[in-house]
Amino acid sequence: MTWGRLQRPNTWIMVAIAVVACVVAPLKAVWLDTAVLTGIMALIALSAGLSFGQAGILSLAQGTFAAIGAYATAVCTTRFGLPAWAGLPLAILLPAALAWLLARMVTRMPELATALATLALATLLEIVARNWDAVTGGYVGIAGIPPVEGIGVGWRFNVLVWTFVVLAVLVYENLMRSAHGRALNIVRHDRTRAMADGIAVAPLLSAMFATSGAMAGAGGWLYAHYITYMSPQSLDTVASISALLMAVVGGVGYILGPVVGTFLLNLLGKLLPAQEAQGLFYGGALILILVMAPEGLLGWIHRRLERSAARKPAAVVESPPEPERPAQALETGP
Repeated sequence: MTWGRLQRPNTWIMVAIAVVACVVAPLKAVWLDTAVLTGIMALIALSAGLSFGQAGILSLAQGTFAAIGAYATAVCTTRFGLPAWAGLPLAILLPAALAWLLARMVTRMPELATALATLALATLLEIVARNWDAVTGGYVGIAGIPPVEGIGVGWRFNVLVWTFVVLAVLVYENLMRSAHGRALNIVRHDRTRAMADGIAVAPLLSAMFATSGAMAGAGGWLYAHYITYMSPQSLDTVASISALLMAVVGGVGYILGPVVGTFLLNLLGKLLPAQEAQGLFYGGALILILVMAPEGLLGWIHRRLERSAARKPAAVVESPPEPERPAQALETGP
C-alpha cells in the first residue's frame, strides 16, 4: 500500500478542527456547552450529507433516527440499569435497521416522494413516542439518564463527541474512496447506466442510508447522555430539517460540508436572542446559499479557486539564447 492511499485529507482536517474544539472549548463553560452541542449536531448533519449528498436520498428523518438512538439508550439505562456503553450498540443498530428497511421501499421514488415518505415516518414515530407511556414516558419523557461512565458531561465528554465526529468523517471518506463509493457516484449521476453496468442499485443505496442512520443514532446516544433527558420534542422533525439545512449550506456534496454548515449556523445562531429570529436567520441563510452558492459554501470556495487558477497566466518559458555564429571571412575578389 502506497503512502498516497493512506492519505485522508478530510479526516486530517477534521482532526485539526476537533483538536481546536477540545482545547479552546473548556476555557469557558458556555463555550464547552456550545462545542458539545455543535459536535452532536455535526454528527447528525454528516448523516444527512451522506444520505442526500452521496446516496441522493432526500431524508427528513435523520433527527428521528437520532431520537431512536437516544430513546434506546435511555430505556436501557433507566429501565434496566445497564451502563451507558451497553446502550451504544442498540442506539446504532436500531436506526440503521429501520433506515435500511425504509430505503428498500423509497429508493425507487423521486426525491420529493422520498422526502414525503421519510417525513411521514418521522411524524408517525413522534406520535408513537408521545403515546407509548410505558416505554418512552409519553409527553413527560424520560428523565435521569445517567452520564457516560468515567467521562461525565465535562471536557472529557467534549473529547468523546469530537472523537465520534472524526470517526464518522473517516468512515465517510473511506466509503467514498472505496469501490462502493465509486459505484455510488455512477448511481448518483446516471442510475440507468449504473444498472446497465451491473451495479445493484437498491442494495447499495439501502446500505448507504443504513450507514447514515447509524451515524444519526450515535448522535442521539451522545445527546441523551449529555442532556440526561429525552422527550418527543428533543429530537423532532425540526432537528431533521436543521441537519439537512446545515448540510446544504456547507455543501452537501462535500464530506466536510455538513460540519462547516453546522459551525456556521450553530455558532451564528447563538448570537440571536429569540427563537423566532433564529428561524428567520436559518431561512435567510438557506435562500442566500441557494441563490449565490447552490453547491454550498465549500462548493462556492472550490469554484472561486478554480476561476482564480484559470485566470492566472501561464508561466512564460524563455527559450535558451541561440549560440553566436562565427563571423564568416569576407571573400575577396581576384
